[in-house]
Amino acid sequence: MELKGLQTKYLGRNIIHYKTIDSTQSEIWRLIESNNIKNGTIVIADIQTNGQGTHGRKWYTDQANNIAFSLAIELNCNIKKLDGLTIKIAELIVKIMQEMYSIKLDIKEPNDLYSHGKKVGGILTQTKLVGEKVTYLVIGIGINTSQKEFAEEVKNIATSIKKEFNVDVNIEKFLSKFCNEFEKGPLGTVLNGPTCP
Repeated sequence: MELKGLQTKYLGRNIIHYKTIDSTQSEIWRLIESNNIKNGTIVIADIQTNGQGTHGRKWYTDQANNIAFSLAIELNCNIKKLDGLTIKIAELIVKIMQEMYSIKLDIKEPNDLYSHGKKVGGILTQTKLVGEKVTYLVIGIGINTSQKEFAEEVKNIATSIKKEFNVDVNIEKFLSKFCNEFEKGPLGTVLNGPTCP
């Protein structure tokens, strides 16, 4: 997969695409631990068999054409510099969906995306630390764009953009826009701050 319209220096320049994988987040961490990853790498999957949510919960991506990806960024930052980053990512996703498709998603702080009282997506932010210094920032994003059927335990609390708005989200265009705006926006603020080189 190669993103068209990419204007970033590094984010999204290296994309690893899987038809099926256990978890994009787990794969990113495996690459980091094996020292086999380029800065800004994105791992994206059509289907996850064991996707990670927050607090150890499972994130279901069991049908194709939903958004499920994780990205890794090398940093040398004090952990405090990342305060509030997850909510900024959520706000960016809401902004992109509004601009691209004229749809309004709600944020349940700090990391969930909702529509009409049901969960549409979530953000998982993790770090690798040396003391209080962050050496890697790993962000996982899952958005139910086209999901029609949901597992029994979540069917009453989860929904998708297709179900709520009858909109087909172009995953590659979304990802390209997200990378462009995230690198120059929330991420740029972190990298250019006083506690980052």
